[in-house]
Amino acid sequence: MPKREVERKAAQVGVAAFVIGLLIAIIFGIWQQNVISHNGVILVLGFLGIVVGLLNIEDRELDRYLLANIAFLVAAATATGAFNVFLTTVPLVSMYLSTIVANIVAFVAPGAAIVALKELYEVSRR
Repeated sequence: MPKREVERKAAQVGVAAFVIGLLIAIIFGIWQQNVISHNGVILVLGFLGIVVGLLNIEDRELDRYLLANIAFLVAAATATGAFNVFLTTVPLVSMYLSTIVANIVAFVAPGAAIVALKELYEVSRR
């Protein structure tokens, strides 16, 4: 298979992994049944995040991807405290939002770590 075709297929897998990861994060944030243990969901989200980081991010997108991840992770850490304040007012909504945000963090953090490690390797190699 030509290199261009392999790159196109890898990009498609990366996009699918991103969409599936977000859907899993949201669905299991709302539907908190023990169909799959919470640890299982986190493991799947982490794996999909790594797949996205490896297959979806090209060199030209690296800075934007890492900046967006850092911004989201900082906002999520800050929002967790805001959800706790909101919890006293609207407990049901806050519980879902905080779980969804935690799931998305579990999804994007491994991808950001992989991309950052790849960039650190490239920079130190030069």
